[in-house]
Amino acid sequence: MAFPKLTTLVQRVPPAHAMLLWAALAGLVGALATIAFREGLAGMQWLLVGHSGSFVEMAAQLPWYLRVILPCAGGLAAGGFLLLARRYRDRSAPDYMDAIAGGSGEISVPQTLLRSASSLCTIASGGSIGREGSMVQLAALGASLLGRVVNFDRERLRLLVACGAAAGITSAYNAPIAAAFFVGEIVLGPLLMESVGPMMIASVVANITMRRLPGYKPTYEMPAFPDIGMLEVPLFVALGVLAGLAAPQFMALLAAARRRFAKSSLPLPLRLALGGLGVGIISVWVPQVWGNGYSVVNSLLHTPWVWTAVLAILVFKVLATLLTAGSGAVGGIFTPTLFVGAALGYLFGLGAHELAPALVSSPAAYAIVGMAAFLAAATGAPLMAILMIFEMTLSYQVMLPLMLACVLAYFVARGAGGLPMYEITLRRQREEQERLRLRGTQMRELIKPAETVLPLEASLEQMAEMFRAHPVKYIYIVDGQQRYQGVVGLRDLTAGLLDGAGQAGKTAADFVQRGLLPVLTPEMPLQEAFQQFLAHHGERLPAVQGKDDPVLLGVVYKTALLDAFARLDRDPLSTP
Repeated sequence: MAFPKLTTLVQRVPPAHAMLLWAALAGLVGALATIAFREGLAGMQWLLVGHSGSFVEMAAQLPWYLRVILPCAGGLAAGGFLLLARRYRDRSAPDYMDAIAGGSGEISVPQTLLRSASSLCTIASGGSIGREGSMVQLAALGASLLGRVVNFDRERLRLLVACGAAAGITSAYNAPIAAAFFVGEIVLGPLLMESVGPMMIASVVANITMRRLPGYKPTYEMPAFPDIGMLEVPLFVALGVLAGLAAPQFMALLAAARRRFAKSSLPLPLRLALGGLGVGIISVWVPQVWGNGYSVVNSLLHTPWVWTAVLAILVFKVLATLLTAGSGAVGGIFTPTLFVGAALGYLFGLGAHELAPALVSSPAAYAIVGMAAFLAAATGAPLMAILMIFEMTLSYQVMLPLMLACVLAYFVARGAGGLPMYEITLRRQREEQERLRLRGTQMRELIKPAETVLPLEASLEQMAEMFRAHPVKYIYIVDGQQRYQGVVGLRDLTAGLLDGAGQAGKTAADFVQRGLLPVLTPEMPLQEAFQQFLAHHGERLPAVQGKDDPVLLGVVYKTALLDAFARLDRDPLSTP
């Protein structure tokens, strides 16, 4: 419900200025929503095991049978919450990305709360999935409710929700600049200052709030990044290529796991319980698969590891993530993606160090770059990945390898045709491909058979019958070789028939008008054909083989041309 006085006050302030103030408030709300989820997670840990902290340490301290039971029970409870969420379907978008990109900015409150409760059950019981998904969703919901209270219009509400989402990402990763570019690059598409400016304000306020509240610490405590020698640059290039090849395979495995679980006849709670059971069984031998991988990544960055241990944890962590995410659990894939990239980079660094220990930096440096490159390839957002890791390290030395690896990983992954992490990115890629196809569309693809064609020898009766059968203004006339000669107009033929005297024996050749209508050719681009229609003001135009060889191929309708232009110019992310 809107507050009239508050709404009036908002309307008096210039929209651009007011948006910055509301963005700051959205940042505060986003930070508080993130803290609420984090504290809820800690509370669940206390209920389950009597203390909170690292999920890996929690799993290592539990007896083996509890490592199996807890994820299974958590999955069962999470599935129950998802079943309840399905009962609450309204006009509001269930996901913040849809609310920003294609919706009205309104986010469903019951669905968000129930899905967040489901995510809480999965994560607290050791599910191999990130907590950032629900954090961002709750932050976006807070911004959406704020905008609805002050009666924002559709466009400003969507922007405020984007600010809330950016604040949630900032609160989860302590990377305010990258958070703004995450929403801008992945969700909004084209980066406009009108959108990015408020999101940066929201991100900064969220980051300040998180730093001032108890319990703050960096998400990843990054080691100092070493100076990079020229001989080491090709290695980071190779790492970028490797990440670009591996990320699509990881995303394909996730998609396959989701399909496999979806095809099962099990109810949703049992599906999630089965995924949790699989994670629990793996954790009997590898407790590091619990949680989103934060502690393992931090350990890779600061502690020497042997390659066999890194490879084993990488394989089992990927398997645990496939079981958790594939079963339908609500949560983020963003953090597990960072884990896979870090492990892949660390293994690459170990191999490079074995080949040239005197020339190669520590494996931790490759883990840092591997995180960014794999993230860039998986999300299709290289700029965001570069900024995020740079903000975590605050080291200019990291920029050269980051830029090389992330950009190469992005283009390699896109060239490989891999599935992006987010459905909205996939939709945008398909739409861009359609636009490119339409830009290259020629009249050949729009030509339809012409039904109103007669030869030069056609009689008055034949032409009159043609006009009676088809509600058109012109009949196309061709010679014996089907070459276009011109048109006979309904008005001219009617005048001739009314005249009566001297019209007997006349044919189409006596009425044909040459050059009255412009003609289209198969190779003619959309824009040029559109100009021909503007000059003619008709509903259709003849299409011929060529100006020098005017064989009539058919007709192009204005509606088909306008439809092609509409698909070319439409911004699908701004339509409901």
